[in-house]
This record gives sequence, C-alpha cells and structure tokens, in this order.
Amino acid sequence: MHSDRPFKVLGLQQIAIGAPNKKKLKAFWVDLLGLKFSHSYTSESENVDEDICEVGEGLLKVEVDLMQPLDPNKKPRVDTPALNHVGFWVDNLPAAVEWLGAQGVRFTPGGIRPGASGYEVVFIHPKGNEQTPISAEGVLVELVQAPSDVIQAFATIEQALNS
Repeated sequence: MHSDRPFKVLGLQQIAIGAPNKKKLKAFWVDLLGLKFSHSYTSESENVDEDICEVGEGLLKVEVDLMQPLDPNKKPRVDTPALNHVGFWVDNLPAAVEWLGAQGVRFTPGGIRPGASGYEVVFIHPKGNEQTPISAEGVLVELVQAPSDVIQAFATIEQALNS
C-alpha cells in the first residue's frame, strides 16, 4: 500500500461495452434492462460511435457506454474486447497521472483530454512495455477527473459509513 498516493479513486464512473453494431447493445441494455439513454458521442480519432447510457441516479450514477467502431477496418477497435474499458472517478487527475507515471504505469497516447461526457480523462494502457512496465494486465482503465460535487457526494457517503 502506498501511503504517499496524492489522489484517491472514488468509485466507478463508467463501463464501456463494444460490439460491431450498437443497435443490438441498445436493444439489450436500454430496451430490456431499462438503462436510460443520455446522449451520443462520436470521435474519428478514437474510431468510436457511442451511446452514453446511465444506471442509478444523481451524482453517483454510472455510465454504460455502448460503442461501435466508426470504421471496423481501423484501430482502435472499440468492439474488441466486448468489455472495452472501466472508468473510475479520481479526485486529482493530474496528480494521479504524475504519480502513477513515476511508478512505471504505461498510459495510452493522448495524455489528459476531454472525454465523451465532458470530464477530463486519461487511459492506462492494457499492456506494459519496456519503458513503462506496469499496466492493468490486459484491461484498459480510464481515470476520470471527478467534479467537486461528485467528490463531495463520495465524501458524504464515506463519512456516513464511518460514523
């Protein structure tokens, strides 16, 4: 355990699920399970066309992003693996990136940038390399800068659980 960690992972922000065609994903996740559709997002550089859906309420709701590639012949392939990535709220994204990088964590190219829901994000590469050997061992992880109201909501829950 690292007591000098200058950031805290607060909770799950999202899971992202990919398929060749997001219509089938939407039929299952929205039509059958009842998740709420929020909005759509596309990015040519990330080769993604996605529907942002939500489960839960308020500041602690979790996104379920239903993704398909814009071009199935280009990378990245957001539909492989089907569970594309998990995203976690963090309370200090720049400190997390700096500290994790110093520990040897490998990040994907692009650095900190705006994500599909407007929050600053960074991705931890699913595989380490020689220069940066630490990864999540096959899982793409997104770290998402939590806004102050989300940070406060998690702090309130933590205080209630500890009292």
